[in-house]
Amino acid sequence: MDKIEVLRGKIDVIDEQILQAIEQRMEICRAIGELKKQQDKPIYDNLREAKVFRRVKNHAEQLKLDPLQIERIYREIVNMCSSVQQ
Repeated sequence: MDKIEVLRGKIDVIDEQILQAIEQRMEICRAIGELKKQQDKPIYDNLREAKVFRRVKNHAEQLKLDPLQIERIYREIVNMCSSVQQ
């Protein structure tokens, strides 16, 4: 097998892991949404979102990743999670 194909196969495995992690995050967000409804709490929590973005940006820097790109990715993930909580 071509070396490029081997490396692409590794990427495919990682992509599957990323999707599974996102699916797990969505399930947890659904559960949080149910608890928020029961407790009559708002779906959006600006302080929590800011904390998440700060944490992932700091971790991205440690991993030598572009923190702004990672923040953009996480903004989409957080938006997806907010939508499943409604």
